[in-house]
Amino acid sequence: MLKLYGGARSRASIVQWYLEEIKVPYEFIKLDMQAGEHLQPEYLAINPVGKVPAIVDGDFKVWESGAILLYLTDKYGKTALSPEERAVFSQWTLFGNSTLATGIFVETNREREMPRLLTFLNKALEEQPFLLGNEFTVVDVAVGSILSYIPIMLKLDLSPYPAVLNYIKQLSERPAFQKSIGGGA
Repeated sequence: MLKLYGGARSRASIVQWYLEEIKVPYEFIKLDMQAGEHLQPEYLAINPVGKVPAIVDGDFKVWESGAILLYLTDKYGKTALSPEERAVFSQWTLFGNSTLATGIFVETNREREMPRLLTFLNKALEEQPFLLGNEFTVVDVAVGSILSYIPIMLKLDLSPYPAVLNYIKQLSERPAFQKSIGGGA
């Protein structure tokens, strides 16, 4: 069975959300970060950087939430992706993990980056329910999780971005979201 390693209030909840969405059985192994379990040799053999999340799927190990999401899409997704589709999925996943997360959560970037990023996302979400159209995908987990953390962690005013607010609300009502991020995983 696939093993997901994470800690309290970590990005492991993003991977957990996606695993719940795609209904892949997994075992969640919660590491006590305060006690340094992520720095023990057993875990460093999985992720030598000592960060969470990481997964072990059979003999395969991978870490970094975005890489894990893309791996799960490739291995357990309903349809094979063309190189072009894979590039779009990668683009959005990397956007969520780096550009969006850094623009929102790094305070020195927020004033300059947040309006530009959220205006762009708001416009896209005015035209369609999910980032790639009418169907929920891993991209919505990657980007939606970062957006969902804003009201939980930062309490920023998102009222200038009503489509983003609606998107966050829709995502937060998904049962898989409730079992992961929404449940304080």
